[in-house]
Amino acid sequence: MAVLEFDVTGPVVEWRGPAPHHFVEVTGDLAEQVYEVARQVTYGWGMVPVRLRVGATTSTTALWPRGGAYVVPLKVAVRRAEGIDLGDVVTVHVEVQG
Repeated sequence: MAVLEFDVTGPVVEWRGPAPHHFVEVTGDLAEQVYEVARQVTYGWGMVPVRLRVGATTSTTALWPRGGAYVVPLKVAVRRAEGIDLGDVVTVHVEVQG
């Protein structure tokens, strides 16, 4: 059951590390709304379980807290299915799971 639903639009950014990840950032009012429900649903380290949809592709993952905001990781399978590249502007429908 979703305790919060929203759409976020932004560029796909990369975090470079031992295992690079691609994200869309959740900032401002949306990040504040997530923060308000995070304690109810987090499974540790501030991770917030979500179901997401990009285009026709759905996936489960978790929002990661980052610098007072959150980031939505975009799995390789989602990016491939939707033809998403680094820097593309995408809209992600997010359902915070409770």
